[in-house]
Amino acid sequence: MNQQHLIKFLGIPLFIMGLLSISLTQAHANDKELNLYSARHYQTDEALYSEFTKKTGIKINRIEADDNALAERIKSEGSNSSADVILMVDAARLWRAQIDGFFKPIHSKYLESRIPANLRSKPDADGSTWFGFSTRARLVVYNKAKVNPQDVDTYEKLAEPINKGKVCTRSGAHPYMLSLIGAMIERRGEVATEEWAKGMVANMARPPRGGDTDQIKAVASGECGVALTNSYYLVRLLRSTKPEDQELVSRIGFIWPNQKTTGTHINIAGGGVAKNAPHPQAAIQFLEYLASDSAQQYFADGNNEWPAVTSVKINNEGLKLLGSFKAENISVAAIGKNQIAAQRLLDRAGYK
Repeated sequence: MNQQHLIKFLGIPLFIMGLLSISLTQAHANDKELNLYSARHYQTDEALYSEFTKKTGIKINRIEADDNALAERIKSEGSNSSADVILMVDAARLWRAQIDGFFKPIHSKYLESRIPANLRSKPDADGSTWFGFSTRARLVVYNKAKVNPQDVDTYEKLAEPINKGKVCTRSGAHPYMLSLIGAMIERRGEVATEEWAKGMVANMARPPRGGDTDQIKAVASGECGVALTNSYYLVRLLRSTKPEDQELVSRIGFIWPNQKTTGTHINIAGGGVAKNAPHPQAAIQFLEYLASDSAQQYFADGNNEWPAVTSVKINNEGLKLLGSFKAENISVAAIGKNQIAAQRLLDRAGYK
């Protein structure tokens, strides 16, 4: 029976069939779109998105904002949100997004085989809600003319009296700090971590302010003796050809903290499929792409982050300059879970 006979047999008017045909065509076209809500603000990510579209034909529509603005938008949109994938840049932020119900749990054998268990959310019967795709370490930088590196080679030593008046950090309320505190709570407990926080407050050269690059510059200028920074900020300066950056780098040293004990704290950038994703299959395809060798290489070469997939070769000369290190072996999901306790602890310690 041909199509016209079938239409007559079913009693469906031709114009209705036309509308159905158009609708199905549009639905198929929409399968080739992906709505990405991203807190990543790195220009080098353009190469990531371009390669995905080239490989799959799926167009990426982007909404970019900081984590707080992104979270507020998702909350306000509710079940009408057009987000397919949500990317965030900190374990604490990913955990908060999970608690707020932003993600849809998924099963992906590829992601589970590629992303280490400690770099993704704890799975349940419905799957994992988010995955880490790159890592960064929380380093110590110090002024080579003013500080003995042996006095600052652990996070704990930063709070000891020998470093009074030397310490600079960004705000304790910032997620990078909350994640570090969350890790300390996980391995040392709240009582010991609160004592550490009080020691940090007592040792500050100035009230917390600015970003990580500001901390590095303050150490180089001598305003601070020692500070904390995420590794990729330091690598940016190491790779810079600007004379002023090279002069800055010449005045500082860096340390992988806690190499003889628990290892250096690491954090992640990651994401998951949005709860109400209109294109869930494209969303999973995008996440699996982020775990591919080529995408993982972009994270390293483009934004000075370590790939989450440990088998991927690193070509970034700046990362090579940092060398190898012992990393802390703590689930980033547990770090995120501790953020509320971390903020309360910092408030009690007067860590602004």
